[in-house]
Amino acid sequence: MSLLKVANISIGFAERNIVEGLSFELQAGEIGCLLGASGCGKTTVLRAIAGFEALRAGEIQLADVAVSTAEQMVPPQLRGVGMVFQDYALFPHLTVAANVAFGLKKLPKAEQTERVARMLALVGLADLGERYIHELSGGQQQRVALARALAPQPRLLLLDEPFSNLDVELRERLGQEVRAILKETGTTAILVTHDQREAFAVADQIGVMSEGHIRQWGTPYDLYHEPVDRFVANFIGEGVLLPAQLTGPQCIDFELGQICRTAPVACCVGCEMEVLIRPDDIQHNDASEMKAKVLAKAFRGAEFMYTLGLPSGRTLLSLVPSHHNHAIGEYIGIELEMDHLIVFKK
Repeated sequence: MSLLKVANISIGFAERNIVEGLSFELQAGEIGCLLGASGCGKTTVLRAIAGFEALRAGEIQLADVAVSTAEQMVPPQLRGVGMVFQDYALFPHLTVAANVAFGLKKLPKAEQTERVARMLALVGLADLGERYIHELSGGQQQRVALARALAPQPRLLLLDEPFSNLDVELRERLGQEVRAILKETGTTAILVTHDQREAFAVADQIGVMSEGHIRQWGTPYDLYHEPVDRFVANFIGEGVLLPAQLTGPQCIDFELGQICRTAPVACCVGCEMEVLIRPDDIQHNDASEMKAKVLAKAFRGAEFMYTLGLPSGRTLLSLVPSHHNHAIGEYIGIELEMDHLIVFKK
């Protein structure tokens, strides 16, 4: 069942539309993400779902009930929607337990106590209920904000850049923990972020946004391996576009050789194209006759990310196990190993 349906919405201020004609759906228990650079409109969409922004056009439905149209808005407090803000918005004068209990005032005291204890155990803070917010680390504060948002058992949870104040390593780890908590509670949720690693760690479905539009809505796997256009291809993951030519209904020819695929390419034979080469498409093989020059390298622990120069002067990226420690300027053997052929007509 579709728990959230965003249908062709437009949102604007003064004479300008920030979001225009945007649509997506989330099924019950699914985690979605709006991913994009600052200013693309993703937080505006989140605020509209929460009930903080009015629509100029379109409709937002929760469980098949319209909560926002251009003519009417259900107030935020009546939507059954929880929110975790970028700055957590915790109350410094209250204990951790009191923060989590803040939205439970209508429940009997015993039920409040039981719910708070359950939420704190869920987020791994069972022994910290009597501490104050300033006594916690950034990661612990983020968990308190999540526990407080989940405590009233919202039918939809909105997360607005919740990890942006944390360091990169902690951000990714907490993203995985938050996903596990949301799945355990069966909570439908939407994350807003500019960080694709964060999006990949948390979401089932991701919408890549640009200038108020969703360019592609799909799984992380689909966005990486089957981007619909150059914008998505460049925004998701790493890679380079190399010139290519269509030599048959299912084959292209380019600097690294000829590749054929089962799906036909929508272009005439002989037309000019570009093929997307990801770092994992280029395998290091000392025995290969195809050589490339190491122009730069970045150590990533288990792997090196090599920037390689081709005879044409164009460059490639390649992920190579870190025991292959080649020097800058050295030529190494490479071979192409592509499971997904991504081409764009010039």
